[in-house]
Amino acid sequence: MYDYERPLWQREQCVTGTDEVGRGPLAGPVVCAAVVLDPEVTIEGLADSKTLSQGKREMLDGLIRQHARAVSVVFINAREIDRINILQATREGMKRAVESLPLDVDHVLVDALTLDIDTPQTSLIKGDQRSASIAAASIVAKVARDNHMLAMAARYPAYGFDRHKGYPTKAHLAALDQHGVSPLHRRTFGPVAKRLKPHLSLEVTSDEN
Repeated sequence: MYDYERPLWQREQCVTGTDEVGRGPLAGPVVCAAVVLDPEVTIEGLADSKTLSQGKREMLDGLIRQHARAVSVVFINAREIDRINILQATREGMKRAVESLPLDVDHVLVDALTLDIDTPQTSLIKGDQRSASIAAASIVAKVARDNHMLAMAARYPAYGFDRHKGYPTKAHLAALDQHGVSPLHRRTFGPVAKRLKPHLSLEVTSDEN
C-alpha cells in the first residue's frame, strides 16, 4: 500500500492522496478528503473504506487524524452537484481538498480521476486499494459523510438517512414516494427527478451542511 509513496518520500517530496465518497446516493453531499501521511509512521490496515466495517473505519479514522501530517475534508452539497453534475462535483471537491491542506504538497495521488491543478499528480485506477494515502482519504471521507448523514437523519427523520445514508434502497424510494423530495436530495438524479411534485417537495434551503 505504500509502494507509490515511498519513491516520492525518498526524494523528500510531500505527498497527498485524495478520494471521494458519495457519488451514488440520491441525497446528501459528495465528500472529498486529502491526507498527507507521515513517512515515519506506518498505519496498518489501510484499505478501501468500502471493504472495512464501520468500527474498523472509525478506528482508522482516529489513527489517521492522530498521525497524519495534514487532513482536509470538503463537502459538495446536493445543490452544487445538481448545478455542475456529479463527476465535476467530485473533481471540484478533490481539488478543494488538496488546495485547502495547510501545507504545500509536491505530488498528488488521485483515485481514478485527474484534477485541474498545477501540482504533479498520478491517477490510479482503484487507487484506494493500491495507495495508503488514497485509502486514508477514502476512510476519512467515508466517516465524515456517514456522521453527516446521521446528523441529517435527526433533521429529516422521515427518510431514514441513518440507515441507508442516502443510497437508493427500497425504503428510501418508498420514503420519497410518501414524503416527497427533501432539501438534501439531488434533483437531477433520475429516481428523484421523476418524483418531483410541487405539492410534495419541500422548499430548498441552504442548511444541508
